[in-house]
Amino acid sequence: MNNDTTHGEPTTVPPTQVMHTDLQKRVVRVLIAGQILGGIGMGATLSLGALLAAELSGSSAWSGMAATMSTLGAAIVAVPLARLAQAHGRRVSLATGSLVAAAGAILAITSVAVDIFPLLLLALMLLGAGSATNLQARFAATDLATARFRARDLSIVVWSTTIGAVLGPNLFGPGEALGAALGLPAMTGAFAFSLTATVAAALVYAVGLRPDPLLTALAARTARAGIRRASGGLAILHGNAAARYAVVVIALSHATMVALMSMAPVHLRDHGATLTIVGLTISLHVAGMYALSPVFGALSDRVGRLPVILSGQAMLLVALTVAWMSDGTQGAMTMSLIFLGLGWSASVVAGSALISEAVEIEDRSSLQGFSDLSMNAAGALGGALAGPILALAGYSTVGVSAMVLVAVVVVWSVVRLRGAHA
Repeated sequence: MNNDTTHGEPTTVPPTQVMHTDLQKRVVRVLIAGQILGGIGMGATLSLGALLAAELSGSSAWSGMAATMSTLGAAIVAVPLARLAQAHGRRVSLATGSLVAAAGAILAITSVAVDIFPLLLLALMLLGAGSATNLQARFAATDLATARFRARDLSIVVWSTTIGAVLGPNLFGPGEALGAALGLPAMTGAFAFSLTATVAAALVYAVGLRPDPLLTALAARTARAGIRRASGGLAILHGNAAARYAVVVIALSHATMVALMSMAPVHLRDHGATLTIVGLTISLHVAGMYALSPVFGALSDRVGRLPVILSGQAMLLVALTVAWMSDGTQGAMTMSLIFLGLGWSASVVAGSALISEAVEIEDRSSLQGFSDLSMNAAGALGGALAGPILALAGYSTVGVSAMVLVAVVVVWSVVRLRGAHA
């Protein structure tokens, strides 16, 4: 494992890390730019997917399929993008994912124009590649980072998504105006912004990530320790308890967030909220997901990954409790969704730092890809189950049901924390 340590032990920085300090700073700047653009692409369609799914299908019970298909798409491309990164670098992988999302934006507009619901679901799957790309970009920030600043650099890249992701949902109004000017179908104008942003992100990654951070790190590792065949994601989990724990934390935290968030736009509309109010509420939730991620990253480096994960689960529990007890008012919904975003952020930032340090560099892409696959598969399942639960038993029951996932993470975290202090 790494010679770097972060808590209570001497830190020895490998010479290659010193040599790559300037490159790491430039990589982080490029990733920030790409994440801002990718965030616009993601945020511009975050709520519209649920509303369009309900509109084209004719039933709110299908609204959860928007998040389901998006997260399913992200899950499907997670491992191929990780393998592409391993073979050809982050530059090719991230640019490819962004272009697939751009194709999804085009197909989404087409699906509404021809009024074909299955085509919309396919478009949302392709748009999910944008989410997968944004997720893998956070790992690109760790390729050349030292253990002392690994969570910090990762969290800064996560934070940069805030700008685009908060701006995106508030493009609904301008998107409708643009759509009308371009002759696009109702509620699809924002996809034009998504298309432009994702193509621009692909260009940023393709041009800016030279030399490639992952290929540079792999070359340095090979020069230092020789070539070793990379292990598969499942093989890594079989023999690595820290990796298993981190993957489960991220997956269940994401499932909790998707289940509650994906139903929020429909629940708000059912209680009389306008499209503008829905967009504002979701943008505040997205701000909670990303805005404080550098704080959680710094805390992860300073006090440890486990305490930050537990604090994240506590915030998720607050969000679920408010959702359970609220009457659907905008104030209560906003509070619940903000805490939902904060809890997700703390858990995913700290969990992702664990993922990146659980194995050596040659195995990181495999583990990261498998983690993103698990994360998005869990999110897809959470969104799929949340729709019928909303239709049959209401939004509060969605919140209560998700408490089971939080309980699993809390119990496992406490066991590991006690074991660390034994």
